[in-house]
Parts: sequence; C-alpha cells; structure tokens
Amino acid sequence: MGQVLGDVLGLAAGVAVSPLPVIAIIIVLATPRGRVNGLVFATGWVVGLSALGAVMLVIGGKGGAGAHGQPADWVGALKLALGVALLLLALRLWRHRPADVTQAQLPQWMATIDRFTPVKTFLLALVLSAGNLKNAPLTIAAAASISSSGLPVGEQIGALAIFVLVASLGLLIPLGVFLVMGERAKNTLGNWKEWAARHNTAVMAVLFFVFGLKLLGDGIDVLNS
Repeated sequence: MGQVLGDVLGLAAGVAVSPLPVIAIIIVLATPRGRVNGLVFATGWVVGLSALGAVMLVIGGKGGAGAHGQPADWVGALKLALGVALLLLALRLWRHRPADVTQAQLPQWMATIDRFTPVKTFLLALVLSAGNLKNAPLTIAAAASISSSGLPVGEQIGALAIFVLVASLGLLIPLGVFLVMGERAKNTLGNWKEWAARHNTAVMAVLFFVFGLKLLGDGIDVLNS
C-alpha cells in the first residue's frame, strides 16, 4: 500500500488546498448556527469525495491492474486526459487573474451562504468537493491509481479513506479552530478568508499547472511502461 499512498497523497494535498471551499466554510461558521452548519458542510465534503472515489474504484475494479502489476493503459490515458485538461484550465485562470488582488471578487452565490439551510449547506459541500474543476480530476486520478494497484478491496478502501482525510484537512483545520476557540476564532478565520479571496485565482492557476504536469507525466509513464 505504501507505493499507492505515495502516489495519491500529493493529489490529496492538491485537493486540500482549495481556497473557495475554505472561504465557504468560514462563511458557514460565521452564521448563527455555525457549529452545526460547519459540521454539516464538512460531512458533505467528505461524502462527496468518498462517493466520487468509490465510484471510480468500482469502475476500475481489479481489472485496473495490467500485466506485471503495472497500471492498465486506460489509467494512463485517463491521467493524460486529466493532465491536459488541468493545464488548459491553468492557462485560462492565469490569463484572467485580477491585476490588483485587492479588487478580487468572490462569486455572487457566496453572498447567500449565510441564509442556507443545513440541506443546502450539505449540497453545496457536495458540489465543491465532487463537482469542483480541480478536486474532481484529482480525486478521479487518485482513485484510478488505487484501483489499478492490484491491492485487496479492503486495502483499496483504506487507501481511499486516507486520501479523503488528507484532502479534507483544508476544511477540517478551520472547523477545528472554530470548535476549539469559538468566538475568539473569528479574527483568525477572517484573515484566512481575506487572503484566500484575494489570491484564489492565482493559487488555483498554479495548482492546476503543477498537478496538470504531474498527471500528464504519470499518464505518459503508464502508457510507455
């Protein structure tokens, strides 16, 4: 399992560094029912990543392992396609980044988060995890690596669980700070929110580029092996 974890933990870190979801949970924590809504948001995030990863494991199955324990060609082709897609998104984001970070604006839907019911909060977390343009490709790539490893089902599930845990740290840390510090955490979380809002586009562009290159390289390596 060690080799598989070495392959997917970097992808998990890429999912964990997600400015918009971090901003979203900070806004959720600032609502009157911040403690409950924060836990609901974190649960939705974990469920979204777990469900997407589980679907990929089922699709891949043990058939994902090719000859001599090497990943099957479809895994390489998938990573290659995901890598190209992330590189194109990186180029688009970089070209459209704000010249002045102080003028960066958040999506309009974020202004309504404080009025969300727990159900809407849960659904928002699902979308930001499994439907995110960065997180979905990275999760799919990680699950493809796990499914192609030839590991027993139990170990594959364990590897996916570790991936989801690491990928959720970006949200669990603000939630933990809030649960421990309560009202005292508002200034700290507010500063995190401001930084993430200003640098969201640039951070996402760099992450798209870095992980796009990684998936591109992984795909080429699998297809040439």
